[in-house]
Amino acid sequence: MANTATQEIQDQFLSTVRRSQEMALDVIKSMVDTIQNITPKVPSVNVPFADKLPKPQDVVANGYDFAEQLLTSQRKFADEVVKATAALLPGNGDSKTTSK
Repeated sequence: MANTATQEIQDQFLSTVRRSQEMALDVIKSMVDTIQNITPKVPSVNVPFADKLPKPQDVVANGYDFAEQLLTSQRKFADEVVKATAALLPGNGDSKTTSK
């Protein structure tokens, strides 16, 4: 578990990321509105096999699902490495001392 100072820094960082994402999204929405107002309406075009292409939201969802699985696997691996090397840390394991 993270200590209080570390947790506060992480919370501040995540808050900053969220605010910057919100600002970027506001700019994108404004840009889309502007472009829609100044461009002519494009007629619908029948593109062969377009129905076979993944939808943008599916591409994003699949990418994040994969990243989540990868991160879960990496965390499990890191936890196992820590457990496997725990005996090497000071105060752990059977340390033999020589007396004079």
